[in-house]
Amino acid sequence: MNQPNKSFPVSWDQFHRDSRALAWRLTGEGPFHAIVAIARGGLVPATIIARELNIRMIESVSVKSYDHQTQGEVQVLKAINPDLIAADASGRKLLIIDDLVDTGATARAVRNMLPNAHFATVYAKPQGRDTVDSFITEVSQDTWIYFPWDLDFTYAPPITGGTD
Repeated sequence: MNQPNKSFPVSWDQFHRDSRALAWRLTGEGPFHAIVAIARGGLVPATIIARELNIRMIESVSVKSYDHQTQGEVQVLKAINPDLIAADASGRKLLIIDDLVDTGATARAVRNMLPNAHFATVYAKPQGRDTVDSFITEVSQDTWIYFPWDLDFTYAPPITGGTD
């Protein structure tokens, strides 16, 4: 797997705006019975979307994607409540939320658990884009997204290397 050579730092303000934009996009898809947030990255947008769409039932699923040497393998650390799996099977409309779909490995694993749910992410990369139903912003596969919870205040050099 190639290392990302572009970076896309996302501020708290931008992430909040993008999550709200996703909520607007989802208004025509609901109403939803519940949200299933993919922990950890999906927890923040799920909270924003739950508020905007007035969804009170929020569940999480915790999965760990392995490193580039075993790309695509996913370990479930916390499964989805069986009642919500049954609700999905019976036709209740569920919403899966994550911050980003990259290669689609995590998305495919969670979609297998809830095959009828609507899957939405804030950001999508080309390799995983077909695994989600809705997203707001597409970024290139070779871009590394720095989410606000990954950042600290620090000097950022100019893109072209100049120093002013």
